[in-house]
Amino acid sequence: MNRTHATVDRIRPAHSRNPWPAVSVLAFVAAVATLQNTVVVPMLPVLQRDLHTSYAAAGWTVTGSLLSGAIAIPLFSRFGDLYGRRTLSLVTLGMLTLGAVVSATAGGIGWMVAGRVLQGAGSALLPLAVGIVRELLPERRLPTGIGVVSATVGLGSGAGMVMAGLFAGNYRALFWTIGALGAGCMVLVGSVIRSDSPRGEGRPDLPGAALLCAALLCLLLATSQGGAWGWTAGRTLGVFGAAALAGVLWAVTARRVATPLIEPAMLTDRRTVGASVASFLLGFALFVMMTTISGFTQSQWDASVLRVGGYLLPTTTLMLVFSVLSGRLMRRFSASALVTSGSVLVGLSGLWLALSCTDDLDVYAASTLLGGGIGISYAALGMLAVQHVAPEKTAAASGVNTLARAIGGATSGAVTTAILNAVGEPAGYRWNFANAAVGAGLAAAFVAVYSVLNRTLLRAPVPEQAGGANAPS
Repeated sequence: MNRTHATVDRIRPAHSRNPWPAVSVLAFVAAVATLQNTVVVPMLPVLQRDLHTSYAAAGWTVTGSLLSGAIAIPLFSRFGDLYGRRTLSLVTLGMLTLGAVVSATAGGIGWMVAGRVLQGAGSALLPLAVGIVRELLPERRLPTGIGVVSATVGLGSGAGMVMAGLFAGNYRALFWTIGALGAGCMVLVGSVIRSDSPRGEGRPDLPGAALLCAALLCLLLATSQGGAWGWTAGRTLGVFGAAALAGVLWAVTARRVATPLIEPAMLTDRRTVGASVASFLLGFALFVMMTTISGFTQSQWDASVLRVGGYLLPTTTLMLVFSVLSGRLMRRFSASALVTSGSVLVGLSGLWLALSCTDDLDVYAASTLLGGGIGISYAALGMLAVQHVAPEKTAAASGVNTLARAIGGATSGAVTTAILNAVGEPAGYRWNFANAAVGAGLAAAFVAVYSVLNRTLLRAPVPEQAGGANAPS
C-alpha cells in the first residue's frame, strides 16, 4: 500500500460510523458557494442604477466572480493537496465571507467587482468537497455522496436567482446575508469535518495561475467588448492575440514544472475529457438561460426582481428533487446516460424560449425543463469526472471538471453581451436562448458518442500518470 492510500485509510475511521452528516455539510457548503455566482444576475439593472454605471460594467460583477473561480479551482485544489482540504475549505469560505462584506458596503462599481472577485474563490469548494467525500465514504457509497454534493451545485445556481428575488432589489441586505451564510459554513466545516486530507509534496504553480488568469481575462474582455470596439479593430484583435499568447505560454510552462496548476494529461485524458467538455457546455447553457430569462423578462415585460425569482422557482425545486434522487438514479443508470438525458432537457428548454416566449407559461415550462435537465446532469457529472481515476487524482479530476464548468459560465456572459450588442433587443434574447439550446445539444451528442467510444478505449492501456480503474462508463 502506498503512502497516500495509507493516509486515507487512517483518516476514514474518524467518520466511518456515520459519515452522512459530514457529506450533508459539504453539500450545503457547495450550494452556498455556487449560490453567490448567480445571486447578482437579477440584480444587474439595480446595480447599474444605484452604482451609476453601465450595464456592461455591472455585468462584470458576474463575470469577475466566475473568472476568479476559474483560477481558484485548480489553484486551491492544489493547495488542498499540499495543506489539507479542510484547511483550504475554511480559507476559501473566509474569502467568500469577506467578499460579501466588501460588496455589501461598496460605494462604487470598482469595490463591488472587487468583492465579487473575492466571493468567486468559493467555486473551489466543490472539488475540495468532492475530495473530502471520497476520503469519508467507501467505494460503494461514492456515487451517492458525490452525486449529492455535485447536484447541489445546480441547486445553488437556481437558489441564487430565487434568493435575489426575495430581497426585492436590496443588494446590500442580500450580500450581508451571503456573508452570514459563509460564516455559518465556516462554523459547520470546522465542527463536523474534524480530520484533514492527506498532504502532497511540491509547491503550487503560481506562474501557471497568472498565465491562465491572463488568458481567460483577455479572452472574456475581447469577446464582451468586441461589438463595441469592432471585431476587426486593432484593440480587439490585440486582446485576442494576448489571450492566445498567454494560453500558449501556460501550456508550455505546464509541461515543464513538476506540479503544474492543471496536469495537461488530465485535460486530454480519455477517461475525463467527456465530463470536462460536457461541463463546459452545460455551464455555458445554464448561465445563458438564467441571465437571458432575467434580462428578457425585466426589459421586455418590466418584471420585478421578485417575479424573476418566481420564474426560476421550478428550476430550483427540480434541482433539489434530483439532488435527493441522484444516488438512486446512478445505481440504475450510467453517469453518461444521465448526463446525455439531462443535456437533452436543457436543450429543449432553450429551444422552447427561442421559438416561443410570449407569456408566463412559456417561461415556467422552460424553467421546469431546465431544472430537470441540470439536476440530472450535474448529479452525474461529478461521478463521470472521477469514476475512472485513481483516488489520489480525485481532487485534480474534479477540479478540472469544475474549472470547465466555471469557464463555460464565464464565457456565457461575454457571449450574451456581444450578441445583444450586435443584434439588439428583443431579437438578441431569442438568439441567446438558441445558443443555450445548441450548447446543451452539443453536450448531449458529445457525451453519447464519448460513452460508446470509451467502452472500447478504456480496455486499452492508459498513461500511468493519470492512473485509475478501467471501469466502463
